[in-house]
Amino acid sequence: MAKQQTEVRELQEGSYVMIDDVPCKINAYSTAKPGKHGSAKARVEAVGVFDGRKRSLSQPVDAKIWVPIIERKQGQVVSVDGDDMQIMDLETYETITMRVPEDQDVSPDENIEYLEMEDQRKIV
Repeated sequence: MAKQQTEVRELQEGSYVMIDDVPCKINAYSTAKPGKHGSAKARVEAVGVFDGRKRSLSQPVDAKIWVPIIERKQGQVVSVDGDDMQIMDLETYETITMRVPEDQDVSPDENIEYLEMEDQRKIV
């Protein structure tokens, strides 16, 4: 899996983190002061990048955590067929099939941006 390790204190809102082996985008990050016995704790609220499910995490700020490497790519819609569409990556020219997002209207020749991590893709 494409990921790297960092400390919890390095995380920030808008960045990505792995929670339960799922890549998530952080939408809230807060820290609690150190207690009598132990280090400060961080609370992370995030949403799954590819599944949209909410997840949370509570860890000491000096704990190590995995951060997914998600690539932002450019593509062009080649064709739309029902719920599926063919997209050509504008860098590699490979053609991939993706689901048409429910909340978006796409048409052939339209340029789009999508996120990719291993075999998972999502239109931005």
